[in-house]
Amino acid sequence: MKLGRRGFVALPLALAAGAAAAQAQLKPPPPAQAPQSVWYAVRGVDNSFIVDMPGEPVYKLIDTVSPGGTPFVYHSYSLDYRRLAIVAQTALYPADVDVRQPKLNLQSVLDDRAQRLAGGKWIKIDWREVLGAPAAESTGSVAGGSVLRQLVLLKGRRYVSLACLGPAEALRTPEVERFFKSLRLGA
Repeated sequence: MKLGRRGFVALPLALAAGAAAAQAQLKPPPPAQAPQSVWYAVRGVDNSFIVDMPGEPVYKLIDTVSPGGTPFVYHSYSLDYRRLAIVAQTALYPADVDVRQPKLNLQSVLDDRAQRLAGGKWIKIDWREVLGAPAAESTGSVAGGSVLRQLVLLKGRRYVSLACLGPAEALRTPEVERFFKSLRLGA
């Protein structure tokens, strides 16, 4: 008991004696860094794609109909991350969708989405091949000051879209670049 009390009493004295020396050695703490995100490798339905997302997305099914009237489903994986909305989607186009000219299909997607953009058109469209598939990366302004950046591609009947919506300066951050560059196509 005595030893415990002595230690209890001696500790404040030792701390008080060393306080001046300790104050001289104190340095301000390094600036706080933003908490690191937990990245998830999100696998699309039927192993259609894999993409890295900075958090666990919400999975939704979106029913739609082809121009020929055949019902089909978009599989959507979305999350809000800091000032961004991040979405990955895929669909397997039904047999009545002619995919022999993929650029026409992708142009149709771009035209449809452009209707929701400020001025009804894209600021920039970059046509290229991504992972062996015809693709277009596009950027457009949205009412309210946000910007939409998206990548759409079509490999056979498999449609894949990656998109980020947010302030223009946020669309070129390392996290957004990682999201877009992480795309891998599966089956």
